[in-house]
Amino acid sequence: MAKSPTKKSVDPELFTTDTPPLPAELPPPVPPRKKAPRPVRAKKTAAAANLATVATSEIARSGATSTDNRPTAAAGSPIQAPADRLNQIFDGLQQKSTAKQAIYRNALAAFDCLRLVSQELVVELIRKLTPLDSSVVIEYRSINDMEFHIRFSGDLLIFIMHSNVVTFPDEYGPMPSPYVAGDFRRRFFGHIMAYNFMADSIKYQRLNDPGYLVGRLLVNIDNNYFLEGVQQLELPANDMSDNAVTPKAMRLFVESAMIAAVNNDLIAPALPEIQKISVKQKLENQQVSRGSKVGFSFLNEQVI
Repeated sequence: MAKSPTKKSVDPELFTTDTPPLPAELPPPVPPRKKAPRPVRAKKTAAAANLATVATSEIARSGATSTDNRPTAAAGSPIQAPADRLNQIFDGLQQKSTAKQAIYRNALAAFDCLRLVSQELVVELIRKLTPLDSSVVIEYRSINDMEFHIRFSGDLLIFIMHSNVVTFPDEYGPMPSPYVAGDFRRRFFGHIMAYNFMADSIKYQRLNDPGYLVGRLLVNIDNNYFLEGVQQLELPANDMSDNAVTPKAMRLFVESAMIAAVNNDLIAPALPEIQKISVKQKLENQQVSRGSKVGFSFLNEQVI
């Protein structure tokens, strides 16, 4: 039997990797390069454009302006006031405002004169009536700088001065007179009203009780007056140029107003008008609140 040839023993090969050996020192890692931020372009929308236009126009208009076709100034930079506007303000202050201040002072002086003559009149009436009947109440009462009262028996006269100076239509009262037409400042008046109430209306606060305008006194820049009111007043001549405000004239006004009030009695309402009242009327003592004066007749139109 033939022998097979002997095989040489082969040493096994060792397993090796392809990784090369590490160097002794590694270089520092290089940081990654950052990309620079891309600039963002602001998109100008139509709304933003309109807003910018409006803001620009507002800034342009925020400076001083003029009325004589001169350009406006920037905000914060004043310009000289236009001559036309300044003259208008000056003329208004010089003519109307100054005149109205003088008229107001004249009206206030007339009102103070009415106060004094009213107090004197009350004192004189008390001296005459007290010996006859001490129960008749006659008194003067100051309310404030613009109002005072005179109480006599069941009547109450309330004098009120209005704080403003007024004028009237061209056809009213003294306006068409040559005296008023001669100076535009005479077209303005301070005015004082005299109202007649029932004394108990104020005492018991019967809020629906009526009061009646007895007379109105108009005072102008010349310290002349025009009196209008009920027929019972002793109305002077309608030419204001002859009617100066004096203590005698003011006393005549007060006396005439008191006579008009005394001679006009209160008329109670008819029975059917008070057959039914509300709880509110009862609580406010208004069951006879619709009483009216009988004799007041007003002169709405006075011939100049």
